Amino acid sequence: HALAWKLAKSPLLNVLHAAPGNPGIEQHGRCVGLDIADHQAVIGYCRRMSIGLVVIGPEAPLVAGLADDLREAGIRAFGPGRTASKLEASKGFTKDLCRRHGIPTAPYSRVSSIEEAIDRLRKHGLPVVIKADGLAAGKGVTVAHTEEHAREAVRALFAGNAKTEAVIEDYLEGEEASFFALVSGTEALALATAQDHKRVGEGDTGPNTGGMGAYSPAPVLSEALCQRIMDEIIHPTLVAMEAMAAPYQGVLYAGLMITAEGPKLIEYNVRFGDPECQVLMMRLEDDLLALILSAADGMLGARPRWKTDAALSVVMAAKGYPGDITRGSEIAGLDEAATVEGVKIFHAGTARKGQKLVAAAGRVLNVTALGGTVSEARQRAYRAVQRIDWPDGFCRRDIGYRAVEREKIEVQSARS
Repeated sequence: HALAWKLAKSPLLNVLHAAPGNPGIEQHGRCVGLDIADHQAVIGYCRRMSIGLVVIGPEAPLVAGLADDLREAGIRAFGPGRTASKLEASKGFTKDLCRRHGIPTAPYSRVSSIEEAIDRLRKHGLPVVIKADGLAAGKGVTVAHTEEHAREAVRALFAGNAKTEAVIEDYLEGEEASFFALVSGTEALALATAQDHKRVGEGDTGPNTGGMGAYSPAPVLSEALCQRIMDEIIHPTLVAMEAMAAPYQGVLYAGLMITAEGPKLIEYNVRFGDPECQVLMMRLEDDLLALILSAADGMLGARPRWKTDAALSVVMAAKGYPGDITRGSEIAGLDEAATVEGVKIFHAGTARKGQKLVAAAGRVLNVTALGGTVSEARQRAYRAVQRIDWPDGFCRRDIGYRAVEREKIEVQSARS
């Protein structure tokens, strides 16, 4: 929805088509009932409708090679091909690439059976990070602080699937942050920074999720650190992919740990990310469609402009997420919530049931706000959350807490 909203603002746009879309996206374009896993159906639709550009948002179709198939059919597409998408699809692939090319990341080992994993854990210190090798919607990572927790995570990961692979790696101390670059081959433009909240509970407790909220910019990432990230992490990765005959095109999202030694790569996403995309689109000053076309056509221009305001997004999820949820609960009050200054509500897992808006997935809404500071954006976002009538939904109440604490310290320092 955030991408559709921003694309719809472009004077270059004629008609926006979205597959499959949702009630939020319907405000900006035509939602079509295409099965995006059926690449020939997508290609056929693009030809019938004379589509000039396909922007692929989620990771699954990128990993499945939709961008490759579109380009082979002569249809312009934005997003990496199947091989380049392995940067997100396989943790092991990315870790091996980092090792070969000296890209800073945590020491690790790869395992392909529960026996091998348990053996590695015996030799590994605590805490330890255990990651599913493939796509896991942000929920395939466990940080274990005890041997029992580590063994439980491994058993759950390998349960019922002998072909599972995993990465076991050292725990990195520091502050997490997200860095985004617009890429065409070995050329890249730094975009913006963000920080997200992966765990379901306040204070970063409970299981990992696809993301419970985010804010931008990330105060921990200075201009000097951003340049190091480009020089030490992004550019070496792009050169490596080019050497593999899999040049990267699209957005490259680096999940980082800012350690005492500097930035280290935790993982890559091969897309804008969610809920990071929502805060980025709120802050982007320039025409998103023009930027995407420049990458798709291999003609990157100047670094895009960003609002000096901060943006913060609160995810509202169905009760039970990231576990079992009940679909179909009614959501009301969005029009009133959207009247809060600086607020935009992006739809994720919503659907229409007659005249009612209902929850249709785990993560359902992104209540997103701009403000002069993270504190102000946060106040506006939560003011809007309070106006949403959805008894079967919940959210974290501490999104942005690190940045808010940092702002308080800065104010106190300025006064003293």
